[in-house]
This record gives sequence, structure tokens and C-alpha cells, in this order.
Amino acid sequence: MKTADPELMRAINRLNVLDTVRRHGPIARIEISERTELSTTTVSAITASLLDDGLILPRHEGDIRNEAVRGRPRVMLELNPDAARVVGAKIAANRMVFVVTNFRGDVLSKLALPIRIDRQPIGVIADLVEDGVRRCVVDAGLSLEDVDTICLGFPGVIEHRTGYIRSSPIFRDTNVDFAAEMSARLATPTIVESDAHAITLGHHWFGKARDLEDMVLISLEQTLGLGVLHGNRLFRGAGGLSHNLGDLVLGTGPNGIVRLFSQAGESAILGEQQADGRFAEAIRLGRGMNHAQALIKADDDRLIGAAIRAGEAVGLTIANIVTLFAPPRVILVGSSLALGEPFLNSLRDSYALAIPPSLRGVSELVFDDSTDDFWAQGAAAVALYELYESPWSTTGPAL
Repeated sequence: MKTADPELMRAINRLNVLDTVRRHGPIARIEISERTELSTTTVSAITASLLDDGLILPRHEGDIRNEAVRGRPRVMLELNPDAARVVGAKIAANRMVFVVTNFRGDVLSKLALPIRIDRQPIGVIADLVEDGVRRCVVDAGLSLEDVDTICLGFPGVIEHRTGYIRSSPIFRDTNVDFAAEMSARLATPTIVESDAHAITLGHHWFGKARDLEDMVLISLEQTLGLGVLHGNRLFRGAGGLSHNLGDLVLGTGPNGIVRLFSQAGESAILGEQQADGRFAEAIRLGRGMNHAQALIKADDDRLIGAAIRAGEAVGLTIANIVTLFAPPRVILVGSSLALGEPFLNSLRDSYALAIPPSLRGVSELVFDDSTDDFWAQGAAAVALYELYESPWSTTGPAL
């Protein structure tokens, strides 16, 4: 029988301990041992290494809980916020949002730029993103030399390992090597990730899935994205590919294959109203769903019908995903939630009808109207996770 690679196992155990400190710190070594199911000897060796590398800090129990405690205080461990600094960004067609965080994920500065960038030449988009990153870093009282990693979250199909953006509504071209472009401009390691994966990790670190090791997130924005978390890790496809949920096949119709985006995509929902002058301008400014919400409240039959059809398609999709993965929680985020009750009620009814009886009650549906800041913070979490998993996670950071 082939034995496991000792170096790989040490790296996995180290990452597991570090993530446990992140999620539950301040935490004692004995509790780390219980949560990770590693021996106390192994935990002691790993935490000693993490302390030497400056990734975690010791705190005495009396310092943070009760100064009246007698006897030798327990040593509690927590992340060192100054161990690293990263930039995260959400890049959308009509706005860009940037945040700078420390190693603990605390936001040091944020910057929102309401500017339309979709379908611009790659050089123009790169200029705007570069300026946003530099401004946000300066606002944090830092320079780019102080930043370890940058993560840019884009809609579309992203090949995380290579940094290629295979397709995105932001770009005219396909297979754009945007990570290399920005790494060269900023002289700082830059990665690209799907915005759905970014918000998934954001919820795992800071939001509605912090208590879970497994969950699914569905992003209902300009594109329809999917994030799957299993064992505290993002699941990616070959080459680190993200998942374009909009391409999911729902069935066939008179015109051929019917995909999810044709029923629940933003263009499918808003398409019937785009000829209207005010509505067209709202869509152009990225406010189409908010304007649609107002029209639905005014009993616009066409938009109500479009919202109901979209909700039905998304409900069926969630039922299929739950059938495949049976996650304890499914989080739905994105601008389509602004469509309100016609969309949400249709989604719930469709899901309840399609879910197998054996899986009823297994998955909790959670609807979250996360702000753009939170999406950008999710991208920062991706950058931090890259640092956690990088080669120095077994040799110590060059900080």
C-alpha cells in the first residue's frame, strides 16, 4: 500500500491548525487538538513553528478574560494581524470595490468607484483597476511594498491556477491573462478569482457559513455563479476553473437547449423592458434590478411574470444541487434578490416541489443581500487563503 507523503501531511496539518486558530481563536492548544483530532504533541510542534514564523501570537487567559484568575494562566493563541496584508476587489460592469485587510481579515481601508468598465479595451480596464488598488492601499497608510497578495474577483469563468479569465462580461476578449498583466503593473503577486468563489469564502470566513465546513452558495448577479465549500476548502474544476451556473441545462424547447441563464439571467429578466428609456438608463448604470423592483411593486405584469419564471428556474436548480451535494446550507446572494416576493415565492415553491422526499429538511436556504464591500472582503479572504496554502505555510513567510 502506498503511504502518504510526509511533507504533504505536515503541510495539511499545519494549515488545519492555522485555520482552527483563525476560526476559533483565542484558543488553547488542548482545544486545537480536540477540534483537529491531532495529538497534543503534534499541535504543540505546529503551534511552536507558527509562533516562530510570526503567524500567531500568544495571549494569557488572564489578559483577555479574568485578571482575578489564580495560578498559572493558560496560553491562548490567535492570529497575528500584522503577519500579512492583502487587497481584495470586486470588479463588476458598472462599479469596482476595493478593500485592504490584515492577516486576520480586518478591513483597513475600502474604496468604491462607480464607473462603467465593461467592454473597454484591456489596457483601459487594467489602468482603472491599478488606480483603484493603489488608491486603496494609500488610504490604508501603506505602500504596495507592504502588500503580500492581491485578489481580483470577476464575474464569469475564471481559471484560478493560471490566472486566465476564460470568459467574462467585463472583457471583449476571451482567455485574458489578467493576473499576469496586473502582477507586472503592480509588482505584487496578483490572482484572479470568480466573484462567486470570493463571496463563498467571504461567507465562510466572516458571514453566514462561519460555523460550517460544507456549504453551497449561488450568486445571482450579471452572471450566475456557484461556490461549493467542502471540508473548509473551495471546490474548483480542472485547472482551478470556476463554475458558470448559467450554462446549466434545464431541458429542451422549440429552439433547442434551454439553459439557466435564458430563464434566470439578468438579461432574461430585464430584457422585455429594455426599450423603455428610464429603464434602459437604469440598466446601463447597473441599477436595473432596483428599478425592476419598483416596477414590480407597481404591478408591472411583464416583469412579475419574468421574476416568477426566473424564481422557478432557480428553485429547480437548487433542488438539483441539493440532490447532488446535500449541503447543510445553501446561501443565495446577488442583485436578483431585489425582485422581491414574486421571485422568492416562486423559487421556494419550485424548490419544495422538486426536492426528493428523502432530502426534505436537509438543506437550509438562506437569502443574503451582501454589500459590495463584503464581496470585496471575500476576495481578500481568497488572497489570505492563498497565503495559508502557499509554500511558506511549511517554511515560514518572508515577512
